[in-house]
Amino acid sequence: MARGINKAILVGNLGNDPETRYTQGGMAVTKISLATTSVRKDRDGNNQEKTEWHRVTFFGKLGEIAAEYLRKGSQVYVEGRISYSEHTGDDGQKRYYTDIVADEMQMLGGRGEGGGGGGGGSYERSPRPQRQESAPRQQQAPSRQAPPVDDFSDDDIPF
Repeated sequence: MARGINKAILVGNLGNDPETRYTQGGMAVTKISLATTSVRKDRDGNNQEKTEWHRVTFFGKLGEIAAEYLRKGSQVYVEGRISYSEHTGDDGQKRYYTDIVADEMQMLGGRGEGGGGGGGGSYERSPRPQRQESAPRQQQAPSRQAPPVDDFSDDDIPF
């Protein structure tokens, strides 16, 4: 039995360029501000948009990748966990923060969109090891004829 689940999934746009710092041990810590927007209808039937801002933190290799490829305006998919913290400022006031600590990140959108290299790379904080194949790969001969592009009718679409 699991003790609990703490999982956050966000898709949004960066509000600014990533900010990266390094720990004394040399690990990258990259922070971004991510905007998500939802739309709902009010009583009069008009669409009302609401934008929420999320603080997202990437550590290690994922932090290095985020710093290199993400830019203000980039669209990104982030998976992680919610983390709460508090800090007492110089003025003695306690401040409370909610952060998303990212475990996975995927860049969305095309190249040039938001200036972030885009194209859809998927990255995880702790990559899983790849299995080695014991037999060498054999090259397959290229097919002689490409399949037709429009090989279906509208009746084949399930929706």
